[in-house]
Amino acid sequence: MLHFYQMNMKKKSCISFVFIVLFGLSAQAQSKKWTLEECVNYAVQNNISIKQTELDSKTAMIDKKGAIGNFLPSVNANASHSWNIGLNQDITTGLLRNQTSQFTSAGASVGIDIYKGLQNQNTLRRANLSIVAAKYQLLKMKEDVALNVANAFLQILFNKENLKVQQEQKAFNEKQYSRSEELVKAGSIPRGDLLDIKATVASNNQSVIAADNALLISKLSLAQLLQLKDFENFDVIDNTSIKDENNILAQTPTAIYDKAKEIRTELKIAQTNLEIAEKNVAIAKGGFQPTLQAFYNFNTRAGYSDRIIGYGPNTNNPTSIIGYVQETNQNVLQPTYTPILGKALPVFDQFNDNKGQSFGAQLSIPIFNGFSARNNVERSKVSLERSKIALEQQDLDLQRNVYTAFTDAKGALNAHESSIVALESRQESYNYAKEKYAVGLMNSFDFNQSQTLLSNAQSEVIRTKYDYIFKIKILEFYFGIPIIKN
Repeated sequence: MLHFYQMNMKKKSCISFVFIVLFGLSAQAQSKKWTLEECVNYAVQNNISIKQTELDSKTAMIDKKGAIGNFLPSVNANASHSWNIGLNQDITTGLLRNQTSQFTSAGASVGIDIYKGLQNQNTLRRANLSIVAAKYQLLKMKEDVALNVANAFLQILFNKENLKVQQEQKAFNEKQYSRSEELVKAGSIPRGDLLDIKATVASNNQSVIAADNALLISKLSLAQLLQLKDFENFDVIDNTSIKDENNILAQTPTAIYDKAKEIRTELKIAQTNLEIAEKNVAIAKGGFQPTLQAFYNFNTRAGYSDRIIGYGPNTNNPTSIIGYVQETNQNVLQPTYTPILGKALPVFDQFNDNKGQSFGAQLSIPIFNGFSARNNVERSKVSLERSKIALEQQDLDLQRNVYTAFTDAKGALNAHESSIVALESRQESYNYAKEKYAVGLMNSFDFNQSQTLLSNAQSEVIRTKYDYIFKIKILEFYFGIPIIKN
């Protein structure tokens, strides 16, 4: 009995241990918070748009294989088996008769381009450029996703701090409401002041609910951007500082623009597309030049009809008149023979006996083709001009974006510094109002106005803080500093 009790206790202890471990793992999984680096890396690996762009890179690689294949010979084999039924010529005797005959034929052909107006070479060069363009496009997509993730990440941090401010304000007003209730009972303040504070608490409660909803929506937005299915427990680490670690604002807009021209992906994409358009013009011009192709053909056949194996006297018509003697008019006779038929030779023997080959070269010179070659060249030239304009426009857009980002970052910094000064002033004003309200020198309405102004100043500091952080990230992005440091 004691042994059974000890075993039962051990079993319960083991179950309890497993339960504690599982509960701890579950709690740890639910309490995991994502860093900005984890969010960006996860998005780059799982974002749908990035996966689609990766497929474009694979398509470019396949196109290159096709371009390489243009240099290789084309080899084709063919085979056929036919039945001829009814009146047809006997290939053995050459006579027409009603019969059913079978034939098998086989062959192979080889062709290769010797010269094709350099179109194959230019097609391969274009394929290589397309691979480069696809890689740039994939990199651009990853950069865009990283920026979007950073923006969504900072939005969560802003909403977190804003919720914290609203909760603190609500807690303070609730304490103030409790204190005011005591003062009303003591007759120190009128009941109207208590009602004003009660309305303020209700307004604070609405602000907390709105801030909480904004936080949940921002978390949902980032979770969806990361393609997460379990987004209910999703959360991020809120340890972002306000430091300009790379001192990017010490650079001039011109210096940032010059650096961006060297490294920005969108400019490289436009430049590569221009080079692709130039290759398209070269390929189209190749249509004016002659082409030279070499070919080799091999064929053989086999029949299944009886074959002639010899000749014997024609018993039905032993002789035939081939002329006459002029003096005597006597007919000159010749013996007639009839073919003796035997079974067809084995198929492979026929294939060996009937094989034939041909080879040579074919020169094709374009003279007039309905203006198709000329139109192709003109069309490719138009595309080339479009690519030149697109590159020029991309350069102008980059310059405008850099100068705009620099101005926005400087403005965001000034706005944040001004909001800090305003908060300090609002805090001092609130402290003074608090002292006046405590001794009855200020009514509750004016005191609540002071609280509201302080709360707005706190929210503005938070807003300008994360606005500055994001705009600094954008400016660093143009200068070649990645969103996250690997």
